[in-house]
Amino acid sequence: MSEPILSLQNVSKSYAGAHALRDVSLDFFAGEVHALVGENGAGKSTLIKILAGAVQPDAGIVVVSGDTVGRSNPLAAIQAGIATVYQDVDLVDSLSVADNVFLGIELKTPWGTIDVARQVRETRALLSRLKVVLDPAAHVADLSPAEQQTLQIVKALHRKALVVIFDEPTASLGHEEAVALMGIVRQLADEGIAVIYISHHLHEILELGDRITVLKDGRHVATYLRGECQVEKLVADMVGREASQYFAKPNVEIGETRLVVAGLTPLGAAHGASFEVKGGEILGFGGLVGSGRTELMETLFGARRRISGEVRLDGRVVRVTSPRSAIEQGFCLLTEDRKSQAMFAQRSVLENVAIVKNELSNPWLKGEKPLVEEIVSRLRIRLQSTEQPVTSLSGGNQQKSVLGRWLLTDADVYIFDEPTKGVDVGAKQEIYGFMVELCERGKVVLMVSSDLPELLSLSNRIAIMRDGELKKILPVAGLDEETLMTEFLGLKEAA
Repeated sequence: MSEPILSLQNVSKSYAGAHALRDVSLDFFAGEVHALVGENGAGKSTLIKILAGAVQPDAGIVVVSGDTVGRSNPLAAIQAGIATVYQDVDLVDSLSVADNVFLGIELKTPWGTIDVARQVRETRALLSRLKVVLDPAAHVADLSPAEQQTLQIVKALHRKALVVIFDEPTASLGHEEAVALMGIVRQLADEGIAVIYISHHLHEILELGDRITVLKDGRHVATYLRGECQVEKLVADMVGREASQYFAKPNVEIGETRLVVAGLTPLGAAHGASFEVKGGEILGFGGLVGSGRTELMETLFGARRRISGEVRLDGRVVRVTSPRSAIEQGFCLLTEDRKSQAMFAQRSVLENVAIVKNELSNPWLKGEKPLVEEIVSRLRIRLQSTEQPVTSLSGGNQQKSVLGRWLLTDADVYIFDEPTKGVDVGAKQEIYGFMVELCERGKVVLMVSSDLPELLSLSNRIAIMRDGELKKILPVAGLDEETLMTEFLGLKEAA
């Protein structure tokens, strides 16, 4: 091959002490589809953000067309010729197709107004070149998901992109739509554009990729040429780990069935979920990003509307209409995104830990300080004072602070959505220990996790989520990472 058009050289990135990328070096060439695969948390998203200028690496450099990129930003990345087509469409619904193509770089008439007619003509010519059937005057809101994805590609090409990154572009598309979009991707490479293609659909990766790179735990595992590997090899590379990464969970006595969920259907979902959980048991929920795990947990907690379904706790029907009503009836939720959904960033540790207890039973804040100090000691939250801002703590201690607020409620059902996301190894072990303590007290624990060792180490059973549906529940005994990933991808059904 000739010189790469884009290179990452020894790039590393950490968040709160947790490594997202570790010393990754990759080359991307014009006229090539370079596919990236890896399980959730492998580092793919961080890599995209660095290339798109949204995140700065801690170490290493990015080289575009032979020039080292300094401190970048999204506009600089676009100007350097790097365009990203995200899974979530980044278009303005209220504008036309042509308006979106020229957004930010509008063509003007001699009088300074937007030259709508010329924008429509140039958009039509670009669409014709790509053999894409779209009306330049149509409103984006009226387009199908596949048409919107295609429009994002058109927009990238109009900006003279040298590199186009595709992040799960077919995730929300039907089979025929996905095939059509993949054809456009192949056409881009044939025209000399460097394509970076990320997908959980391994058949797409094997069909499109001229080269295929596997990332795992933020590291570059291997790069294969087309035809050098099959699905089984990719899955093995994606999930293989040393036994030292598994938590040694002690045996906990399992009690009687406490939680019964029947046909619980989140708003927008096509299928209801049914499962039962016993006291002292951890039911894990596994699946790829977008499989519907978080939506199901939010519906159970009353943060998302349900279409149908019944929930029983200890034999009584639980009617949850809001998070407050869920808390009052013994449910709590540790959310995946603590910064935007759980923490009060401008408030102290004291206020953050005591908030739920105060809202429910102690509006005059009497006795909150000794209660919070007891939680801080119990969870070994490292701080100078409970009066300091919660954002001044490390990621792991922030997570334990959010965890501490639920301890004060003595809930019956604890829902953990990615409980150790963004925390260091030491904090992980402490959080795991707390979850085991809940089990020993006979609580019901539901855990969503993208960390396969975490799922296998802590769960008694694992619910497999895919395409918004709970497909099956499997006992952990006899499961391994490769089997789980095969279930998440639906490879057995496909076979």
